[in-house]
Amino acid sequence: MLNRLRFLFFISIISITCSCNQEHVRQIPISDFFKNPEKSFFRLSPDGKYISYLKPYKGRQNLFIQSLADGKEQMATSFADYSVGNYSWTYSNQIALIQDVISLDEFKLFALDVPTLKLRSILALDKGRVRILNNRNKGEPDVITISMNKRDPTNFDIFKLNIRTGQLQPYLINPGNITEWFPDDDGKIRLVKSSDGVDETILYRPNDDAPFKPIIKNNFINRVQPIAFTGTKNYFYALSNVDRDKTALVEINAENGKEQKLIFGCDKADISTVDYSRDKHRLELATCDEAKPGKHFLNEDIEHIYSNLSQQLHGTEINIINRDSAEDKLLVSTYTDRNPGTYYLYERPTGKLTKLGDKNSSIKPEELCAMQPVSFKARDGLLINGYLTLPQGTKTTDLPVVVLPHDGPWKRDTWNYSDEVQFLANRGYAVFQINYRGSTGYGKAFFRAGFKQTGGKIQDDITDGVNWLIGKNIADPKKIAIFGAGFGGFSALYGVSFHPGLYNCAVVQSGLINFFTYIKDVPPYLKPRLQMTYEMIGNPETDAEQLRAISPVFHTDKIKAPVIIFQGAKDETANISELNQFVRELKKQNVPVKYFLKQNERKVFRNEHNRMEMYTEIEKFLNDNMRVKH
Repeated sequence: MLNRLRFLFFISIISITCSCNQEHVRQIPISDFFKNPEKSFFRLSPDGKYISYLKPYKGRQNLFIQSLADGKEQMATSFADYSVGNYSWTYSNQIALIQDVISLDEFKLFALDVPTLKLRSILALDKGRVRILNNRNKGEPDVITISMNKRDPTNFDIFKLNIRTGQLQPYLINPGNITEWFPDDDGKIRLVKSSDGVDETILYRPNDDAPFKPIIKNNFINRVQPIAFTGTKNYFYALSNVDRDKTALVEINAENGKEQKLIFGCDKADISTVDYSRDKHRLELATCDEAKPGKHFLNEDIEHIYSNLSQQLHGTEINIINRDSAEDKLLVSTYTDRNPGTYYLYERPTGKLTKLGDKNSSIKPEELCAMQPVSFKARDGLLINGYLTLPQGTKTTDLPVVVLPHDGPWKRDTWNYSDEVQFLANRGYAVFQINYRGSTGYGKAFFRAGFKQTGGKIQDDITDGVNWLIGKNIADPKKIAIFGAGFGGFSALYGVSFHPGLYNCAVVQSGLINFFTYIKDVPPYLKPRLQMTYEMIGNPETDAEQLRAISPVFHTDKIKAPVIIFQGAKDETANISELNQFVRELKKQNVPVKYFLKQNERKVFRNEHNRMEMYTEIEKFLNDNMRVKH
């Protein structure tokens, strides 16, 4: 504990004394940005009598229960090794919770009796995964539905688990191609999705005793994602981009798979989320993430609730994240680009709003920076969107820039609060996030434009964005860094390999360095999607020349700029031996490289001490390498 306190004091001193060309801007300590959330993952009990949430205890996220009758808070778990992960309430006031024991590569599932706070171990799965499907049935109040790949590492089976007795009963045994399950409002699974790696099929059954039959078949580019049955005939709501470019909310007949009607769609972006009430059996709202998130209300009652909340919570993004069965009590989360956010309890009958806690009370929004949507044209004319966060101060030109390409590549950046972005901006850097082609959310054509372009036009988009910043006189061309995780880490290494004059340095977290081993060593439960990977990234046999030409492991001789690498030893997507050799080769080429391998971490560092150390090293690395062009 004494060493940890010394370390936190040390990084605070570094943060306060850092020089970064900003006048009158307080250097916020690294510990304030990257500490564990003060409270997170809030849930209401189905009867509305309790609130649960995660809160730090001995450096780990543990489960706490608060009674709404007297406001008393009680610690329900006291894990000092690994944090509580996902958890779910049952109708009988039991909680099922999962712990990922990284050092043993083991998932544990526990049951908590809330009235007595007794914790029982239910099962432990070695080298496998357990997921709580979060569906429950009032007729079976002690039963939850889980998925496990215990029988076969490549396939998840579905089980019903009685968390009072520990009885585990098979519900759906995977024939080998089922990838997703869609429980109805009663917890029964009548819709599933199968995949052969390229084509996806939606299958339907009217009840548990009937066999599944295929009703919709599409190439994976055409997406149908069931949400819930409508309650009319056997129709169900779904998100679909079939016969359209942008994903829209539709109604489909489960008997024949035909679309019955379009409910709502956005012109410029896919619908990203749909809120549906399983207790009231109704659609409530749909959200499109264009430049910023926009809600379209589908129900007058919920629109009225959001209107009331907006009057009390000015200038924030508001989301209802959980509710009790009666829907008299609602949990509300808020955020902005400069505020991590706050949790509230809203009582619908009275309109009373009670603050439950901040995600990070150390952060002062007025000290942080606006995330501005931007767009530019790529060299082939395609419009690319992104976000630019400028540091505080009067200077808006010739700024040092950190380019932050996102992971994926089939993901996207959105307008929200990012501790990483705000940390870099607070240190005086403009932060540039680019939703290059292939990013999700902008329609089917834009998504498909990234196929087999991981080392081609995707990287051109990033380069074109940087040159756009230089052309606008926003970026100081002598002070540009690139920083990414996962595929973003690959982009960082690609940038310093093939554009050596553009970047001062690269920061890499869990970076992809070899597409051959990335595809070959895919975790067993992702192998059903290998054919899809071949279409989107490349086939190691037929596209070997292309994959070799872009994989950083084969191009250490091209890298001249300083590189810093962070890696978790338990990252399932990484080949640690190969990464160690890659670092050795960089050193042989006299590349200034720093390498941090953390034994009990996966792709994302969960340990608070490791996160603090990582960002302390990143700060020093950028300070050292953004002064002059190498």
